[in-house]
Amino acid sequence: METPTNPLREIKVFSSDLDGTLVGKPDATLAFRRTWEKLRDRKKAPILVYNSGRLLPHTLELLKVSSLPDPDYLICGVGTVIYDFRNREYIKVFSDALNAGWDREKVQQVMRSFPDIEEQPIKYQNRFKSSWYIHDAPKEKIQEIEQVLEREGLKVNLIYSSSRDLDVLPQYANKGNALKWLLDWLEIPARQCLVAGDTGNDNSMFQLEGVNGIIVENAQPELFLETIAQPTYTATLPFADGVLEGLQHFGVVDTIADVSSEELSHKDFDPQLHNVIRSESFKALSTEQIDLINEAYNKALVALRKNITPHGFSACSLTDNTFKSTDENYRSIWARDGAITIIQSLSVDDEDVRECQKATLTTLLEHTSPRGQVPSNVRIDSNTPDYSGVGEIASIDSGLWLVIAFYQYVRQTRDYQLLRQWAGEIKQIMNWLEAQDSNYDSLLEIPEAGDWMDLFGRSYNVLYDEVLWYYANITHGRIAELLGDFNLAGYRLRLAQSIKETINRKFWPSIHSEQVRIFSEQQFALGDTHYLLAEITPFNYDWRCDVYGNILAALFNVLNTDRAKMAFNFMWGVGANEPAPVVNLYPPVNSGDPHWRPYYTVNLLNLPDHYHNGGVWPFIGAYWVMFISRLGLRDLAQQELYRLALVNKQGIERDWEFNEWVHGKTGRPMGKRYQAWSAAGFIGAYYNLKIDMMS
Repeated sequence: METPTNPLREIKVFSSDLDGTLVGKPDATLAFRRTWEKLRDRKKAPILVYNSGRLLPHTLELLKVSSLPDPDYLICGVGTVIYDFRNREYIKVFSDALNAGWDREKVQQVMRSFPDIEEQPIKYQNRFKSSWYIHDAPKEKIQEIEQVLEREGLKVNLIYSSSRDLDVLPQYANKGNALKWLLDWLEIPARQCLVAGDTGNDNSMFQLEGVNGIIVENAQPELFLETIAQPTYTATLPFADGVLEGLQHFGVVDTIADVSSEELSHKDFDPQLHNVIRSESFKALSTEQIDLINEAYNKALVALRKNITPHGFSACSLTDNTFKSTDENYRSIWARDGAITIIQSLSVDDEDVRECQKATLTTLLEHTSPRGQVPSNVRIDSNTPDYSGVGEIASIDSGLWLVIAFYQYVRQTRDYQLLRQWAGEIKQIMNWLEAQDSNYDSLLEIPEAGDWMDLFGRSYNVLYDEVLWYYANITHGRIAELLGDFNLAGYRLRLAQSIKETINRKFWPSIHSEQVRIFSEQQFALGDTHYLLAEITPFNYDWRCDVYGNILAALFNVLNTDRAKMAFNFMWGVGANEPAPVVNLYPPVNSGDPHWRPYYTVNLLNLPDHYHNGGVWPFIGAYWVMFISRLGLRDLAQQELYRLALVNKQGIERDWEFNEWVHGKTGRPMGKRYQAWSAAGFIGAYYNLKIDMMS
């Protein structure tokens, strides 16, 4: 539950998780350090506590190699150790309190009796922490383990997080209890403590009575689920950027340090990304490049305004394009185009743009069917909805994008009247979408060409749609929470967790996964992949890399950080950003391939390297830039934004046309001029990278 802005209370202690919260995006970690150092210089810094699942030796190692400021205290091993960092000593009286009723040897014996559980390496264990791997375990499985331990006379605390890590701890050991003990020891009430985290093992910190919390944007559904109705602030940014945003919200910091001019050293990055760092593209922007990017931003605003109509954003400028035959459907408010345009333009402080965002939502919601089907588009001239789209096929992603955009708009504008007005329709949309899961496996069954690739042969479990389905459940859960419907919020967040686990299990084949072997011997034969597969059916799979789907999976937190880096390394290595950022599919489907469809030649749109078949899409290029930024590769992201500016500039007839798509081989612009989501995408990426601060 969101807290009011800047609660009037003095924060004396700040306790934060490390991995996935303060650590995970090197430039953001550095910004946190610089900001915290300024607080300390002004004698205004609260007591800093790092509250980590890492053991003490590994936490101390991390402090040596990261940009983190020195803490005052460390809580390590999921609340099993408290360490006075300033005096470099354990607080032994806390450890003594954990001994009561704890028998680690007996715990180990019981846990080894479960055949589907793997013991974690010794470096993750300590005398008060027994740690195991169990992948995608349902709640009932964790309860079963707990019951077996109890029957053996063991009173323990089980913490399961990240759909993999199971920690068995003494009964009263967790991050929250350890923090509560430290606060009592320091004689500081919980109401003067602020906490931050991203996974389920951080939940106990948020449960302390009176404490306020920051949930970073990349948090797992498990943490959202456990903190329903708790006083928390959910950041719009991931990792340490989100922490800093939350610290501003609670009035702990006034300004955030700008580290854009500081060069991060090679050691700050994960070894997985070193091959990228060696690239010539990894360099700071020149003054000329910054000037062009700023010009591109201003031209993007002009292009966006060309798409403002009384009904909402048109797909492309109605006055700068000619329409004939099937092109007439461009004279529409498209659900997916409009929703993405809304999301990417939310940072624009312009009354006309804001009104058009609202008009887009209203037009689509007014034409949503009684059973919850969102139209593919609504014709501007006749105000007529089209539910079937191209080929009389229902558009599934129209509803998915609309729910996501609705939440993002309400969160940005705090238009709670709009929220209450359309809450029923949003619920109906989610119910209609859920009906597309006919076999109750948590994933949607998509008809062929039933999404944005409406002239492309992909069906059943389609990566792009499943990622959106995950995020739509997250956003609807947050909508329900805002409305005080905590039961519905809980249902949506639990379903989101299940969807995420299923996507990772089915779309990321591994020779270590028995589920994959059972699912498809063909898929198993792939071995370990390096990205999420494009499509899964009961009889086949598409091994290609859906570049767009994988980017969204990383940005929407379906992929964990390690897998996101792996996917990025693959896409970078094969040149998915060539000839420009970025192709939507790698490699394209050629004639004669089993996945080829005769209708790919319709209007010559989906020939290899065309349109949906490996074409370059500037609006996806914007997401690509944000993906790189999320990995902490700030300089590289800025260079790719510059390249995206060049793409949007070239035009067919004149400069700065923000064309619909670009040929995947020649790099020449194609499609309609002044495309709304091409312009809005650049605006969103520009704000994401904070280029305006550099000018």
